[in-house]
Amino acid sequence: MRYESQKVAKLYFIGALTLFAAQLVFGLLGATLYVVPTALPDFLPFSVVRMIHTNALVVWLLMGFFGATYYLIPEETETELYSPGLAKLQFWLFFGAAGIAVVGYLFGNYDGRSYLEQPIYIKVGIVIVALMFLFNISMTVLKGRKTVISNILLLGLWGVAIFFLFAFYLPDNVVLDKMFWWWVVHLWVEGVWELVMASILAFLLIKMTGIDREVVEKWLYVIVSLTLFTGILGTGHHYYWIGTPGYWQWIGSVFSALEVVPFFAMVIFAFTMVWKGGRDHPNKAALLWSLGCAVMAFFGAGVWGFLHTLAPINYYTHGTQITAAHGHLAFYGAYAMINLAMFTYAMPQLLGREPYNQRLNMWSFWIMTSGVAFMTFALTFAGVVQVHLQRVMGMSYMDVQAQLGLFYWMRLGAGCAVFFGLVLYLVSLVPFGATQTARVAYAAAE
Repeated sequence: MRYESQKVAKLYFIGALTLFAAQLVFGLLGATLYVVPTALPDFLPFSVVRMIHTNALVVWLLMGFFGATYYLIPEETETELYSPGLAKLQFWLFFGAAGIAVVGYLFGNYDGRSYLEQPIYIKVGIVIVALMFLFNISMTVLKGRKTVISNILLLGLWGVAIFFLFAFYLPDNVVLDKMFWWWVVHLWVEGVWELVMASILAFLLIKMTGIDREVVEKWLYVIVSLTLFTGILGTGHHYYWIGTPGYWQWIGSVFSALEVVPFFAMVIFAFTMVWKGGRDHPNKAALLWSLGCAVMAFFGAGVWGFLHTLAPINYYTHGTQITAAHGHLAFYGAYAMINLAMFTYAMPQLLGREPYNQRLNMWSFWIMTSGVAFMTFALTFAGVVQVHLQRVMGMSYMDVQAQLGLFYWMRLGAGCAVFFGLVLYLVSLVPFGATQTARVAYAAAE
């Protein structure tokens, strides 16, 4: 750690991991309700449990992005943050808003749009937090060194804030409402979030492989260009069946099929940088998470997205457990893993005890990743059965659900494995104390 202001990132990392744990707890509760519908009291119906699960996911990922930005921007710009105090205030406002929103959900205080259930005053608070963050980061970038990584990261973060503004647009026409709802949800996860992910991954690979910055920047330009080219018009795969003109079936099918390309390029990019770099960095756990992120993002967002993105296939699969399989693997591979990679890289330096228990951390990688992979396969098979019985054979929804019980038990078991992996991850971050030789070796690698 070279700059004092980087320490504010620790708050965000701890807050993100806390919310990650909460997300998994409510995910397990939701999975339990699938197999034992009466397992929870009346004030925790499935709709509220799912809402907290998905909202905690979005908030902890954003909090991780904020922390990662506050950590890497001083090193990229070669200057201290514009205002560490503002960064701390922003954290507590954001974390407090998340807590207030969850309490509100438990008492029925929420809007009806999925992922955007926050009441209007919480949405306004989110905008204020985002403006504080963007002001702080933009001023830091303006006063320091300009790099491709910081510029693309800033572009992605501004995109996150700008597209969230469509959450305030509530047209009376249900078709327009769904169209612009996807301008938040899709253009976040299949657009500007990918810029943030690629920037963080590029930063980590430069630090851990020693590869020349110019090589990384060229790859980054290619990946970002492909992401924006395919992701923006790829929004059309959400427009197939909501009342929009038929040409969206062609646009959505063609450009969504191409969305796999930037993720494949990211895999090639990550492994090429490690192969060419040749540096034996002591934090092998962080490198494992970084490479794992590229691979699992390719399979989750790329391959599993492609499986049901073409309009003639999506006609049968839309809204089935195949969608859930894609969503779980994509979010974990692309965004959870890049955050966990950054936490693994930065936390030992922020705690002043580097390196830490890497073996335990790497065990958590394999357990969590295997758990999510098994969950994905279980939901995929459940979705195939659901499509055949419900969409082809014409059985009723509830009759079909009764046939999927085994797959739902598998999902619950896989979720327990993921939670156990997270426990190992959290324990691995506890500073047990490193030898002076290890600390010197780690510092030399930086």
